Amino acid sequence: MTDKIKIMISEEQINDRINELAMLISKDYEGKSVHLVCILKGSVFFSCDLAKRITLPVTMDFMSVSSYGDEKVSSGRVRIVKDLDESIQDKDVLIIEDIIDSGRTLAYLKELLGSRSPRSLNICTLLDKPERRVTDVDVKYVGFEIPDEFVVGYGLDYQQKYRNLPFVGMIE
Repeated sequence: MTDKIKIMISEEQINDRINELAMLISKDYEGKSVHLVCILKGSVFFSCDLAKRITLPVTMDFMSVSSYGDEKVSSGRVRIVKDLDESIQDKDVLIIEDIIDSGRTLAYLKELLGSRSPRSLNICTLLDKPERRVTDVDVKYVGFEIPDEFVVGYGLDYQQKYRNLPFVGMIE
């Protein structure tokens, strides 16, 4: 059975917004290098596309955390599956996330990474669901604010499917 997916944010809209975010980040970090922390697996597409458009020196590292498993709703428990490979001490760090809903995962990551003495630590997310927020988290760069719908595509999955769609959509 193939699921029908309704487009919420088109590939063109995503590309346009990534260009805008890259310009903002390049301006805000002018004269510096920015260290991107890509949160696997969902933000890999977004992180790579964003990194290509940032006009400053960029370094990258990857973390994998889990709070969903195979479910559509977060368990509320954050588990580090893969930690960073290198120190972030004295670096300007930008956490790159695919989507923020409850805020628990990002609040946890911001506290954890903040304890590692970066020069600065900010968050950039492609998608934000503010009406799902249960934990306050300061997000400096937001691609799109979306309603409380379960979305797939452009890195977001349901049971590991649909990540490769070039748009963000809802399973109907």
